[in-house]
Amino acid sequence: MGRPKQFLPLADSTVAELSLQCFVEMAEVESVVLVLGADSYKEHRARLSGGKVTVVAAGATRMGSVRNGFAALPSGVAVVAVHDGARSLITPEIVRATINAAVRSGAAVAAVPVKDTLKVVETGGRFVCETPERARFWAAQTPQTYRYAILKEALEKFKDDADATDESQLVERCGHRVSVVPSSYENFKITTPEDITMASAIIEARRGGRRESRTGFGYDIHRLVEGRKLWLAGVNLPHAQGLLGHSDGDVVLHACCDAVLGALGLGEIGVAFPPSDPKFKGLASKEIVAHTLEKVAAFGGEIVHLDATVIAEEPKLKAHYGKLKASLGTVFRLPLSRVSLKAKSNEGLDAIGRGEAIACHAVATVLAR
Repeated sequence: MGRPKQFLPLADSTVAELSLQCFVEMAEVESVVLVLGADSYKEHRARLSGGKVTVVAAGATRMGSVRNGFAALPSGVAVVAVHDGARSLITPEIVRATINAAVRSGAAVAAVPVKDTLKVVETGGRFVCETPERARFWAAQTPQTYRYAILKEALEKFKDDADATDESQLVERCGHRVSVVPSSYENFKITTPEDITMASAIIEARRGGRRESRTGFGYDIHRLVEGRKLWLAGVNLPHAQGLLGHSDGDVVLHACCDAVLGALGLGEIGVAFPPSDPKFKGLASKEIVAHTLEKVAAFGGEIVHLDATVIAEEPKLKAHYGKLKASLGTVFRLPLSRVSLKAKSNEGLDAIGRGEAIACHAVATVLAR
């Protein structure tokens, strides 16, 4: 992929988070341990931890990661399902089938019959030396699900085995039989760029069909005054003045909301939150964003990208870019790869140039039906 695939954008989420969502939303799944590589652990641990989810660091190999995840399980677990986060199209039905099979037989693997003719090629060459009977072969997927004691035995007995490509191999070597649970060809592992395209198409079909791309433009400006906190992109920045407004005056969030609403043909936030209504006085702009996201969901929509440009003479914002961008992504529930934020001065011209106001321009790209 050219970069870590687990948090590449997919549909309205990311590759790994779509897998995570399937398990978290299942009533019979009591606890989920998410195992992340070093960089992802540092970036996403705080955001994804909580509720059913515990986040732990990965090992040096797949089996090392399985062992780390297994060690973090709470006491009293009866059945353990090990799933590859890159299989984003997993469904509750497949998970449930492997759990039921593991309860009955002790170990179960989701798999599909091989569709292509297989060829055995001579070692070190490119010549076929055998064509085995295709009907005997199944392609293993995940989840691979086990009674707790059986997986514990395999991981402990072969604790130095770092080369196994899945834990079911170790369970087999312990003498346990592993049952096969018929799965779906849609439950494929996202490995190459074209897999993202196929996964996106399948998710789109599951959600009711193709969506069209729409673009919206947003703009907002507020006067700087004494006695107000300065809020930009959901961040309270240290400054002697704040933005005057009926709400908290966050021009970035306001402009972005207007851009999203514009893409959906829904006008602007002043219609939903009229300044004349006293109940909205002092309203946090994050609540306006939440209302906007509800509108997007009602359209079966997905925000693909947000691009915001702040126009301000003071304070200087370059040192705050990282924090502002991260907050904008969090508030709009977008990965950082889908968010852009930068700032420009007005070169001393007009009210903004005199430090009397801050403005923001925003562009949103939204998919909607």
